[in-house]
Amino acid sequence: MRYSRRDVLGWGVKAGVALGAASLAPSIVLAESRRPRVTSGVMSGDMLHDRAMLWSRSDRPALMLVELADNPAFRGARQLRGPEVLPSGGLVGKLDVAGLGDIDTLHYRVRFAALDDPRALSEPVEGRLRLPPSRARDVRFVWSGDTVGQGWGIDESRGGMTIYDTMRRQRPDFFIHSGDTVYADGPLEESVTLANGETWRNVVTPAKRKVAETLDEYRGQHTYNLLDANLRRFNAEVPMLAQWDDHETTNNWYPGERLEDERYTERNVSLLAARGRQAFLEHTPIRQRSTAPGRIHRRFAYGPSLEVFMLDMRTYRGANSRNRQTESSAQTAFLGEDQFDWLHRSLKASTATWKVIASDMPIGLVVSDVEAYEAIANGDAGAPLGREREIARLLRSIRDDKIHNVVWLTADVHYTAAHHYSPERARFQEFTPFWEFVSGPLHAGTFGPGALDATFGPEVVFQKAPPDGESNLPPSRGYQFFGQVDLDGDSETLTVSLMDAAGNTLHRQQLTPETA
Repeated sequence: MRYSRRDVLGWGVKAGVALGAASLAPSIVLAESRRPRVTSGVMSGDMLHDRAMLWSRSDRPALMLVELADNPAFRGARQLRGPEVLPSGGLVGKLDVAGLGDIDTLHYRVRFAALDDPRALSEPVEGRLRLPPSRARDVRFVWSGDTVGQGWGIDESRGGMTIYDTMRRQRPDFFIHSGDTVYADGPLEESVTLANGETWRNVVTPAKRKVAETLDEYRGQHTYNLLDANLRRFNAEVPMLAQWDDHETTNNWYPGERLEDERYTERNVSLLAARGRQAFLEHTPIRQRSTAPGRIHRRFAYGPSLEVFMLDMRTYRGANSRNRQTESSAQTAFLGEDQFDWLHRSLKASTATWKVIASDMPIGLVVSDVEAYEAIANGDAGAPLGREREIARLLRSIRDDKIHNVVWLTADVHYTAAHHYSPERARFQEFTPFWEFVSGPLHAGTFGPGALDATFGPEVVFQKAPPDGESNLPPSRGYQFFGQVDLDGDSETLTVSLMDAAGNTLHRQQLTPETA
């Protein structure tokens, strides 16, 4: 049965029940100080055809109230009661809005009511999101990673994090944040002298003056980024699919690690990661299941032609090592068995023409961790060893199960590149050719380029990185990047463009779908 827009806008949501219109009626508030305030804008994400997560944050304990409409004037809007936001949850409100039917663009408005006086209402903040279509149409999305890293925070004299406004002006249907959404291990200085003699001036909050260790300090990493007006505008217009990597906790971490970093009083990385995970889940519009709390890997169909598979390459990995093991074990795990099985089953079951794997780390780029390796590649061009064995198994299963049109999107390495993998160039040859596109950073230091490991036969088709000998370039140098993907609804051609912070197209790759 198909429901009308007016029907679905009158329905309840999982997190609350409908309020009467009178509860949102204008009221006279005698003391302005009693009114809550929306501190960090609004966000949406984890979109399904008739469902999405909505997010906002109050400055004090309050009740989240939401209005929904299928038009920007909010004609015929319905009011919904959301959760109570409390300090124990970071004052964050998340609402899982379901049963949206055939709405194309959902307009929403969030405000908060004081718990001690429901008449004391915050000013409303509006957002919108385009829901996945049931029929084929053109789709555009963007992806990148790495925000506020290597000492480069919000410099308001330079316009803040302007790349987010550049991405917003591309009018994407959604955004994949490929990890390092914050740098919890990267304190900020109020000023940094640049190579040209100019001064970079960071906005600095208490949470950004030291490495994060407590839950509130981890929360402060996320609320810091949301001080940026560009990011808040972007979040209000573009829904997000978020994944994490290492810097949401600390650099290059793995489960069970003990830190030797003198900046930390808490050295138990598993405890730090638990706090970092909670803050990340609170401050991103990720849907959590009661049967799998804390789970970050998930999948999203966006119309009949596209499905996105969000990976978690941090939670289930073994310790970083020389990565040369000849047998698979818990020490060589990267995705882990449960996630590997989920990904294999999901790819095999997908009916989408294009299967996009959002990977928080690249496959063939060598990423070192002192004398160990942080990513998949191990710098040995021979047969798969260590973590490479798990990826070889995945690539072989994709080939054997005739899963077509798989594209990998990643970030992490702080420059942009297009890599083509082919068995004819590879030491391991049991796979079909595929593309991996790299982007980032969004607002962090720029590095690279990195070395490629030949095990899976990667070839650099394009890359842009800092000039020779330069590293940790500030955002003001222009080496900030994002990727854009355009799906043609008629031909199902997929065009991947690598873009810079000004919106210039640096490289464009057009991919034609293969058929069984």
